[in-house]
Amino acid sequence: MDALKAEVAKLKKLPPKPKIRSSKLPKDDDNNNPTGHSGNKKSSSGNGIGKNRKRKKRLNIHKTKIIKPENLPKQSRFLGYQDYFVQELLIEPVNTRYRLARYQTPDGDTCIGKLSFDTHTGHFGHTLQSYIVYQYYHQRVTQPLIKQQLTELGIDISTGQINEILIHNKDNFHTEKQNLLTAGINNSTYIHVDDTGSRHDGQNGYCTHIGNETFAWFESTRYKSRINFLQLLRGSAINYTINEAALDYMRVERLPHKPLTIIEQSKHARFDNEESWKNYLQDNGITTKRHIRIATEGVLLGTLIDNGFPIDLVIMSDDAGQFDILLHALCWIHADRVFQRILPLNKQHDKELNWVHTQIWEIFYDLKQYKLKPDDSLKSAITEHFDELGRTKTSFETLNQALKRFARNKKELLLVLERPDIPLHNNLSENDIREYVIKRKISGSTRSKKGQLCRDTFVSLKKTCLKQGISFWAFINDRISNRNLIPYLSELLEGN
Repeated sequence: MDALKAEVAKLKKLPPKPKIRSSKLPKDDDNNNPTGHSGNKKSSSGNGIGKNRKRKKRLNIHKTKIIKPENLPKQSRFLGYQDYFVQELLIEPVNTRYRLARYQTPDGDTCIGKLSFDTHTGHFGHTLQSYIVYQYYHQRVTQPLIKQQLTELGIDISTGQINEILIHNKDNFHTEKQNLLTAGINNSTYIHVDDTGSRHDGQNGYCTHIGNETFAWFESTRYKSRINFLQLLRGSAINYTINEAALDYMRVERLPHKPLTIIEQSKHARFDNEESWKNYLQDNGITTKRHIRIATEGVLLGTLIDNGFPIDLVIMSDDAGQFDILLHALCWIHADRVFQRILPLNKQHDKELNWVHTQIWEIFYDLKQYKLKPDDSLKSAITEHFDELGRTKTSFETLNQALKRFARNKKELLLVLERPDIPLHNNLSENDIREYVIKRKISGSTRSKKGQLCRDTFVSLKKTCLKQGISFWAFINDRISNRNLIPYLSELLEGN
């Protein structure tokens, strides 16, 4: 009966019965947990109210009051103090009136005092501006709720002024975010990549995530393609370069002989921008869409290599074609999802499918052991096991086709045998990009270009601050006040 219920649920595409996980999860999801979920920190027992607990750090004491016993007998001996801490938060408006003195000089000119902008910009102080930015980008509070909250607290501010604080005059943040990508790539051995939908101004678009355990970088674009991905990796550079790396790429992608020969004759050519590159293609009769695409991908890759892009950097993805460049590794979780989507037609198919799942996770666990302690004999055993699974023939043709696809991805799935430092799955990118998805669901799509830029920028900075152990509130306050006591995030990545 249970089997019939499960089959009916699959046919109706009903959500599967939830699997209740153990409350105690392993700390390292890459080495101990194939699903990639990490465990929560152990919470303290009891309700925690009025209980003594070990403090991990000393509180910053702002005020001290000494309380003496009442009706203290004479000749009592002082034994010291027993400390009792009370934490409080002050939320109240502080309105300052600056009275600019005006004088008339003997010459008839008028002199007036000048404001110092150490504590404010315009009519709103740095702390208030930081609070608005923090609430919107970190706490995901919508603009109407921010307006309502500030009004109830006694702040006289309009919706337009809140929007001005959120998206205007943020060039320093945009610059810091853009520098993250170059620093992160140059100081990493691998990166995770993924993308998600991102509507802008009523049109569908995409947001690409690039990052790892040290940084996160988001960028929204109109389309997703390999050209778009290469342009993102290129960073602020806008040139196109024909070099040996570009030509090698075109040969691998089977660019026909005629256009390839034309481009080979222009080896070492460099084009300053997209317009000059398109003019070159047009002038040389390269007008077929496929030829233009391959040639453009090649020269963009040539620019990356020419600018010092690390060719040994591993790019981990979920098998999306646009990310398949240079050293490309595939996520084992996504590789197994292909088989999870297969619907068995009978008991034999179900048995064979379960057997394949078992083999996949046996290889996965062997790879985790190999990462911990690389061994040539284990490497050979894993490779042989993978090849045997890829050659397997079952009575289920759909399963056979999935196994063929699995075998074709051998190089990307087993790259970890050559590079034990890389992860086995792309869960990190999915977890990072969830931050963007939640913001999109709460606040909807962006309308202005500045709004789109700010969403990408502050999600990038927030996630990177968390990974670097930096308070996002302290970071926002530091940058808006122009104190700049917190090091630039790109410098922290270079230090790592």
